[in-house]
Amino acid sequence: MLGRNRFLILLVVGGVTLAVISLSLQFLNLIPSAPTEKRPPQGADGWDGAILAKSRKRVFPETHPPGPNSVGDPYSYCNTPNRSEQAWEGHSPADYKLLSVQVMIRHGDRYPLYAIPKTRRPAIDCTLSPSRNPSHPLLASFISHMGLGGRANWEAPLHSIPRIPNHSSCEMGELTQTGVVQHLHNGQLLRQAYSHHGILPSDWSPRQLGIETTSRSRTVQSGLAFLYGFMPDFDWGRVNVRHQWSTLFCGSACDCPARNRYLEEEQRRQYRLRVNDGELEKTYADMARTVGVLARQLRAANPIDSLLCHLCHGLSFPCASPGDGSAGKCLTMEQFAVIRRQQRNDELDRGRAGHYHKYAILAMYPYLNQTATKMERASRDGARREEVFSLASGHDITISPLLSALGLKDESFPRFAARVVFELWRSPPAKAKQGDRSKGKGRPLFIRILYNGEDVTFHTAFCRSHDRHAGQPLCPLENFLSFVRRDMFSAVNATSYQEACSRR
Repeated sequence: MLGRNRFLILLVVGGVTLAVISLSLQFLNLIPSAPTEKRPPQGADGWDGAILAKSRKRVFPETHPPGPNSVGDPYSYCNTPNRSEQAWEGHSPADYKLLSVQVMIRHGDRYPLYAIPKTRRPAIDCTLSPSRNPSHPLLASFISHMGLGGRANWEAPLHSIPRIPNHSSCEMGELTQTGVVQHLHNGQLLRQAYSHHGILPSDWSPRQLGIETTSRSRTVQSGLAFLYGFMPDFDWGRVNVRHQWSTLFCGSACDCPARNRYLEEEQRRQYRLRVNDGELEKTYADMARTVGVLARQLRAANPIDSLLCHLCHGLSFPCASPGDGSAGKCLTMEQFAVIRRQQRNDELDRGRAGHYHKYAILAMYPYLNQTATKMERASRDGARREEVFSLASGHDITISPLLSALGLKDESFPRFAARVVFELWRSPPAKAKQGDRSKGKGRPLFIRILYNGEDVTFHTAFCRSHDRHAGQPLCPLENFLSFVRRDMFSAVNATSYQEACSRR
């Protein structure tokens, strides 16, 4: 009977997968506010529901959310390791030269951040074992190599964080073996994609490789797994790992009062929409009764976070504890269908209101400006010692505003181990036109942006109108620079970051 129930659960789970993977902020309240102290925000890995569920990517073939009884792929968000994946990183017209690569990742699969009261926590082993699935050909050597990590230069407080997950019973928020394997796979994909481009020479210097991460163990360990997949057995002595205290990777430019106001407006909008939804409120009350707690306790426990873990690891949904008056009752897929319906309404309302997009522009400007600056430096003559490969390891609340700020409104909510890649290319000498003033000996410079291996450059706000068939098959870098330095602020009626942040 248990096996049959598990089969039925897996059969219908596809119908609510997108409900699970892109739930709104109103249930989770975890979009970060502007930092006021130099420390990571609490609950820094929350669901902010910032990206519309509709997707055009090959790895997400659904163009509309499936109904509650549909059979779909329940693992788009879970990002099941070792399945085939098309990666378009490293592709360009013939003879174009790759000058730099900058990667932003979300950490891999993790244990929930919250526990549902009066239910059993999911039993997951967070130690690493090459003999346990999912595994990876590099996993054994990765475990061994991490034991040498003391040789690297770690910014405080990163040096005290374990380099691999190490608890037989996972702690809250801990990276799982699945999460490690996901990023070993990501790094290996990019190593294969860039192997013939020589982006990092064999004698690379510490200045050419940039690594930064928040201080959560899951981001530190995800970044190391990615790096090892990209450069197996790398030299620890040449590795400098920088600490990024903000999940927005805004460094010293985080102070932006207007960003806080847009965030508050977005939170108020979502709250109003939620409290006016009677069916949703009834569903949460039903879920609370099922496990024998008050509705407010259930919301505070963030049940979606735990249920995602059950889904991704093939575990049955939680039931009330034995001995409780609700013993034998379990959370259901029908309850998720209601949440999904409300979430779709929220997506439509969010797009109309526009508060989140404005928040995202001000939240991600510092990171995008740093990205633009690195590209400019890498394009200069004699820039061999500049940073040419950058890796930033963050959270869903890092990736979501980044996608929104770039204008990628149709991209799916960032899955575990999602990656955004910025590539800088220079055209061959024969492609340069007389009178072209682009940097680099008159040879034009171009940018590509990829999300989970798919080229989304011509869906960005700065290159959506570019005619890729007009002699320039790639997006000019100048489009990106103008967007970051000026054009993106038109959405907040300003011409600069300073003006936008200080405006009342």
